[in-house]
Amino acid sequence: MDALVGPIVKWAGGKRQLLPEILPLIDRDCTTYVEPFLGGGAVLFQLQPEKAIINDYNGELMNVYRVVRDCPEALIQRLEEHRAASCADYFYQIRAMDREADYARMSPVERAARVIYLNKTCYNGLYRVNGAGQFNAPYGRYKSPRIVNAPVIRAMSRYLGKKGIKMMQGDYREALKGLRRGAFVYLDPPYMPLSSSASFTGYTDSGFDYDQQVALKRECDKLRARNIPFLQSNSDCPAIRDLYQDYEIRTVRAKRTINSDKAKRGEINEVLIRYVPDKG
Repeated sequence: MDALVGPIVKWAGGKRQLLPEILPLIDRDCTTYVEPFLGGGAVLFQLQPEKAIINDYNGELMNVYRVVRDCPEALIQRLEEHRAASCADYFYQIRAMDREADYARMSPVERAARVIYLNKTCYNGLYRVNGAGQFNAPYGRYKSPRIVNAPVIRAMSRYLGKKGIKMMQGDYREALKGLRRGAFVYLDPPYMPLSSSASFTGYTDSGFDYDQQVALKRECDKLRARNIPFLQSNSDCPAIRDLYQDYEIRTVRAKRTINSDKAKRGEINEVLIRYVPDKG
């Protein structure tokens, strides 16, 4: 276990603050740890399992993790260049790159450094894209953001480079295919909004609506049918409680510090939904 391994991006809905509630509910003796909605990876990097399948729909985010694994020194060097040049004008120049025709030809290292730089310097650390998939959070005006954290990048590179870590990018259901008994799945999907005006689905350009929550519940039912334990985080709302009424549901208190509306920040109830097969 490497104490330096930890999240390198600030991600809306990150689970670092809820680790004391989440970790005791995860089977650390599982043969394979599976996390289909990786995000900032707080749970993964705290556990550091020897064998894991990790996935996220966000291609830019998974590119960051692949670059951290494969090219840590090149990433650190590019981040140092961003740090030296950083200011409001520079931020908007870098942000605008995904509007340019040749963005798709940008190297993986350049794209990863761009995401980390924008994440560390944008307003309130809010990763948000518009319908075209373009990053659109404004400049944060921090006095001294920590753009480069070389020890953490190197430590994460060592961990992600282990033989037992499988990295995927795409539909979460692909990460659930072919799992065997002994696996454990932690699901942290985009949350069900608490009201029609509270939805935040800007992690990707696809969103995650109620129909997708219903589809996710079906996947959870499939896991239960195969006796594969899982834990899911979601918002505490009637729709989620109704969907998972046949499962164990625990209420936890979480602080939401990332929201474009200050009035929507603060403590709020969330739920942990759990299935553990009967022993016997």
